[in-house]
Amino acid sequence: MRQFGVIGLGRFGSSVAQTLSDNGYQVLGVDIKEEAVQAASEYVTQAVQINGIDAKSLTAVGMDNVDVAVVGIGDKIEASVLITLNLKEIGVKEIVCKAISNNHGKVLEKIGATKVVFPERDMGIRIANSLISPRIFEHIGLPTSQCSILEMIPPTKFIGKTLLELKLRAKYGLNVIAIKTHDGEKEKVDISPRPDQIIKENDIMIVFGSNENIENIKQENK
Repeated sequence: MRQFGVIGLGRFGSSVAQTLSDNGYQVLGVDIKEEAVQAASEYVTQAVQINGIDAKSLTAVGMDNVDVAVVGIGDKIEASVLITLNLKEIGVKEIVCKAISNNHGKVLEKIGATKVVFPERDMGIRIANSLISPRIFEHIGLPTSQCSILEMIPPTKFIGKTLLELKLRAKYGLNVIAIKTHDGEKEKVDISPRPDQIIKENDIMIVFGSNENIENIKQENK
């Protein structure tokens, strides 16, 4: 099982650390602030108070042994850059960094970040999409691709029909990659659902297709 390190235990970093911990992963959390470390110690495997811009401190607490390091410091650009450089220097192969601007993200990628995320921007996009199309839960654009994944409530006209009857690939150019079904309080995810599976009112469909076709189904699903 992969081990994770999270540097910066603010709102973003603590959320990442707790979610990883809740899913059974070992998480090393570090922050310069004592109160953040104390709070994180309730749910991470180990929480340590250090300054992440010191490479020796990162090595001393074992950050060089993690499979993935998450740099949750975004508002202090200089610190996030120095920490990313340190992680690269001590041999961490996968480095995920929070960025607050496109230029910040470009710098992080150039110095070794394997993935850059923009939490505020991405959340704004998700909220805007949900306001435009209340039946759309999530629209995930795929980098370097003209395709997207869409998680949505089925349009009313889909209810009671099978996937074979709907002919989504022929009519909409979309592939259904999963369907979330609900049985009371339990949620079940059907990967590669059968053609004879009937779409129910409480189902959630996860579809894949070109950005153009994704936008078309979103318009129809308002």
